[in-house]
Amino acid sequence: MMSKVSEAQKNEAIKDLQKYLKPGDTVYTILRHVSASGMSRTIDLVIIRNNEPLNLTYGAARATGHTLDTKHDGIKIGGCGMDMGFALVYELSDVLFPNGFDVTGIGRNGDTSGHDNDGGYALKQRWL
Repeated sequence: MMSKVSEAQKNEAIKDLQKYLKPGDTVYTILRHVSASGMSRTIDLVIIRNNEPLNLTYGAARATGHTLDTKHDGIKIGGCGMDMGFALVYELSDVLFPNGFDVTGIGRNGDTSGHDNDGGYALKQRWL
């Protein structure tokens, strides 16, 4: 388990992740563990750069304030009844792009303004 993250550590993690992630990028999620009760999961976050996987889990845990589950190698996130991988990537995306992001062409729900105010939708999520 990871101890409490300071505001400075959180900001550093956000700054580092913003070097790797841009709106439209896909973050791949890997389910590493489900608790016996089914009420929490451990999920690993990975992107592909130069045909190689790059693990974002540690930085994402710091940026979002989630607990790092070192026993199962991922971020521990509580909840069920919804796509927790999507929820985790949405939260990370919202932290990285709090002011939204620019959109080329038609955005979500037919928006043509060229800007999406909800930064949570800047990143795409796919399960591996």
